[in-house]
Amino acid sequence: MAADELEAQLAAPEYVFDFSGGRLCLDFINTVGSRAHPKERLNSYSDLLSWARQAGVLSERDAQRLARAAKRRPDEAAQTVADAVRLREAMFRILTGAAARRPQRPDDMNMLNTALARALAQVRLDASAQGCVHVWAGDGDQLDRMLWPVLRSAMDVLTSDEERERIHKCESPTCDWLFLDTSRNRSRRWCDMKSCGNRAKARRYYERHKGHA
Repeated sequence: MAADELEAQLAAPEYVFDFSGGRLCLDFINTVGSRAHPKERLNSYSDLLSWARQAGVLSERDAQRLARAAKRRPDEAAQTVADAVRLREAMFRILTGAAARRPQRPDDMNMLNTALARALAQVRLDASAQGCVHVWAGDGDQLDRMLWPVLRSAMDVLTSDEERERIHKCESPTCDWLFLDTSRNRSRRWCDMKSCGNRAKARRYYERHKGHA
């Protein structure tokens, strides 16, 4: 990828991402629509930075620093996006499989574990009067650093029996988004009532009334 092409991507209008998944890893998985008819939202390194800023994973300052690094290393930036999308799809299969108690694909687990090992190698503990907190260390110019918290989130969800069992896929036939159902009786059916939920209500209304027209 040429540097001027990347610069044009970085200057493009920003897409506003949705964060209704309930966990960071699910919000990352939801950066594409239905897998049958995908509407990809991570088409460039600029898109990856935009998602990370909106998710609160990167500060504005860190995002600008990575944007400058990506301009210097456009081929690496393009590879980072391709790797992020492959990892996202592996995580989708792993999390939906875990929720359904299906056997996992070894190649997906190998991909996740390899990426997770790289991410966890960047974790450091900082001590304060209030206790210890984990922080992300490492080189500030590492272009995949926005994926590290995503991987940590996936590990936390997959190793929690309660959260793993609350993973659901939106019931809309045109949506594959995942969410953590935190409702008391686990009755949530849609990724978002304002989108898929309202469309389902509209379809039911139409079906009920078309016979009376």
